Amino acid sequence: MPTYDHDGLTFDYRDEGSGTPVVLLHGFPQDASSWDRVAPRLHEAGVRTLAPDQRGYSPGARPVERSAYRIDRLSGDVIALLDAVGVDRAVIVGHDWGGAVAWDLAMRHPDRVAAMVALSTPHPVAMKWAYLHSTQLLRSWYMGAFQVPWFPERSAARVLGQSLRSSGLAPDLADRYAARFSTPESLTGPINWYRAIPFSQGKDMPSVSPFVTVPTTYIWGTQDRFLGRAAAVRTAGFVRAAYRFVEVEASHWLPEECPELVAAEVLAQASHR
Repeated sequence: MPTYDHDGLTFDYRDEGSGTPVVLLHGFPQDASSWDRVAPRLHEAGVRTLAPDQRGYSPGARPVERSAYRIDRLSGDVIALLDAVGVDRAVIVGHDWGGAVAWDLAMRHPDRVAAMVALSTPHPVAMKWAYLHSTQLLRSWYMGAFQVPWFPERSAARVLGQSLRSSGLAPDLADRYAARFSTPESLTGPINWYRAIPFSQGKDMPSVSPFVTVPTTYIWGTQDRFLGRAAAVRTAGFVRAAYRFVEVEASHWLPEECPELVAAEVLAQASHR
């Protein structure tokens, strides 16, 4: 697997296919293999995919401090990937936390984003609104629990497979992710994404316009246990470009559960690049 360096860290990534560049950003607690059912469909249609194991997941990119997982640094990792492979602009596709990075890239670096596809994750400002106007705060209870030091990863390591299965992920995939993240040490980096939320929203962050100005598709599963309808519907108000909202009867795990649909929506954006 090739690697690239950024911010003193070394990242593993997959570089497959040829043609229009598409970056695939995984969520929690997954890795680049979460796109295994999507990527081949993209390659057959003439797309080059770049799928990194992100910060906290790549063995050479696991800083221990929470501030290292601030959203602008996560976006910076993706810009560094594009620079490393010589790509000026790409279609950015992100699921779950990868979706949060995709939204941030589209707002912070629109010149590097040809178009974007967000899976499950709504626009961040829509998400904040939903905390106060819907059941989203209850759905997101674990984000608060993850702020506690050391205990969350020890607890999650014991129940991860069962939790993933109960949220709709196929048992074989749930077991595969649980095996990869079976120790507290392997989960510290991924959980630090949640612990860095206060840093990402702090006063030290530069002002970034909340409006997305690149063509955007947002796919949301109606059976998503973690992300509700209120934020999904409100997301449209933050896109000032061609926008498509796709509702599908599925759980949170869209790349694994709906690969044909996801690939088709990505190809629709890639064709307009």
